[in-house]
Amino acid sequence: MSTHGHLTRRLAQLYGGLALYGASSALLVRSGLGLEPWNVLHQGLAERTGLSMGVVLTVVGAAVLLLWIPLRQRPGLGTVSNVLVIGAAMDATLAVVPDARTWALRGAALVAGIVLNGAATGLYIAARFGPGPRDGLMTGLHQRTGLSVRLVRTALEVTVVVTGFALGGTVGVGTLLYAVSIGPLAQFFLRLFAVPSAGGSTVVVSGSPERAILRG
Repeated sequence: MSTHGHLTRRLAQLYGGLALYGASSALLVRSGLGLEPWNVLHQGLAERTGLSMGVVLTVVGAAVLLLWIPLRQRPGLGTVSNVLVIGAAMDATLAVVPDARTWALRGAALVAGIVLNGAATGLYIAARFGPGPRDGLMTGLHQRTGLSVRLVRTALEVTVVVTGFALGGTVGVGTLLYAVSIGPLAQFFLRLFAVPSAGGSTVVVSGSPERAILRG
C-alpha cells in the first residue's frame, strides 16, 4: 500500500469510526434500555441543562481534554476529532431516528447499537491517531497515581454512571449488556480493521482493547 493510500485509509477509518460511534450511541438512546457509562452522564446533564446530548458530549469532552494538561497527556488528531465529531453524529442521528415504541424495536436498537459501537471502536482505534479525551484521562491518572488501569477505569465509570443516573440519565439492562460485551466486540473489530503499515505488514493495536475503548 502506498503512503498516500495508507494515510487515506487511516483517515477514513478515523472519521468513519467516530461518526459510527455517535450514530450507534444514538441507537442506544432510542432503545430506552440503558446507555454506556459516559452517556448516562451526558443524558443526565442534557436533561438538566436543556442542551442536546451531542452538545453536552462535546462540552464534556472538551472539559476532560483540559484535564490532560496537568496530567501531561498529548492529544492527537483523533483526540480533537473525537470531541468534534461524535456529538455532531449523535445529534444528527437522534434528529432522524425516532424512539423505539415496541419491545422488539427497542431490543433491536439496543443490540444494533452495541454491535455497531464495537465496530466503531475498532475502526477508530485501529486508525492510530490518538486516544479519546476520556481514555487519555484514564491513562493519565493511571500514570500519575500508579493505580491500575482497571481500577482507574472502574472508578471513573462508576462515578459517571452514579452521577448521570442521579441527574436523570438512563441506566438499565443495556448498560450491563454493554459493559460485558464491548470488550470482546472491540477485540474482534480491532483485528478486523487492523491497518497494514505502509510497508505492507499488518498493525494490530497491542494490549487490552478495554484500555482504549471510547467512552463517548
